[in-house]
Amino acid sequence: MSENVRLRPEIAALTAYSQGRSPSPDGFKLSSNENPYPALPGVLEAAAAHVEINRYPDGAAVALRARLADLFDVEFSEVIVGAGSSSLLQQLFLAAAAPGDEIVYAWRSFEAYPGFVTVTGATSVHVPLTAGLEHDLDALAAAVTDRTRVVVVCSPNNPTGPAVSAAAFEKFMAAVPAEVLVVLDEAYREFVTDPLAVDGEAYLGRYPNLVITRTFSKAYGLAGLRVGYAIGPARLLAAARATAIPFAVTELGFAAALASLERKPLLDERVAEIVARRDRLRGALIEQGWSIPSAQGNFLWLPTGGLTTQAADAFFDADIAVRPFAEEGIRISIGEEESIERVLAVTSGLRQGR
Repeated sequence: MSENVRLRPEIAALTAYSQGRSPSPDGFKLSSNENPYPALPGVLEAAAAHVEINRYPDGAAVALRARLADLFDVEFSEVIVGAGSSSLLQQLFLAAAAPGDEIVYAWRSFEAYPGFVTVTGATSVHVPLTAGLEHDLDALAAAVTDRTRVVVVCSPNNPTGPAVSAAAFEKFMAAVPAEVLVVLDEAYREFVTDPLAVDGEAYLGRYPNLVITRTFSKAYGLAGLRVGYAIGPARLLAAARATAIPFAVTELGFAAALASLERKPLLDERVAEIVARRDRLRGALIEQGWSIPSAQGNFLWLPTGGLTTQAADAFFDADIAVRPFAEEGIRISIGEEESIERVLAVTSGLRQGR
């Protein structure tokens, strides 16, 4: 009987990642921070024209890594590609941490971090966000001990929205020991409009313990193809590559990412539309009386507290899927223009019900 098979108890106790409820075909899925637009025009056609699905993909991702190295002005060995930035985060954790070690990150932040840490056998150390739901980088640096192997900074922070400032990040890096790996998770960097926000690209080659992770899933609209990348010192990335599942990214994913990089003007137009929509929705929610933290990603944080379950049900009743975090709040992805009015109708009703 399967009950007799021994499993790691901490893994058996983990809950698998869940996408949550789905709306009807006529509803709005605002729960996964997906791009409401399809892939950029011509991307899938260009990708499909160069793919043989009966062959394994290029496990070294040579063409895509070379293009990214050129764009970021780094060496080929300083770029790796994986099945979304989430995969790369787990690879970096596995490369650096083991049982008895600690991985430090802000909380609440990306909900996959705790599971990734558990898989390594290391221990999570949560550092509370500030009252404004921002990273407390002084507290994050102070949480580093002799057991710390990795510190993660998520900017903009998923699910709350604020970005870390460049000044605060530089002070933080000066305080973190050089032997501790710092991962700057920038899955939403393309949506950042705050000129004071950190941009990992500016620090490439400056810190020998810093790796930045980014993705094609959000701004580029390739979430279904799972392509992300990391940039940092070659030795650190080589260790992360060694932990990867072979051929985790498909050749179609590689080709689509390459084609997307050649369409940056179109990307910038779409990002600008999503950012404008985000800022309009945030402004309207504030007018309704909600306290909405700074939003630098393609999502907003609605602080519903103890009413979170009730609020999520109200959205679902309106055929809108959102991402609830029990007793804390709701993350609302920026979706189609037509979704804005319906979201505001729900939030207005919630305010009136308080």
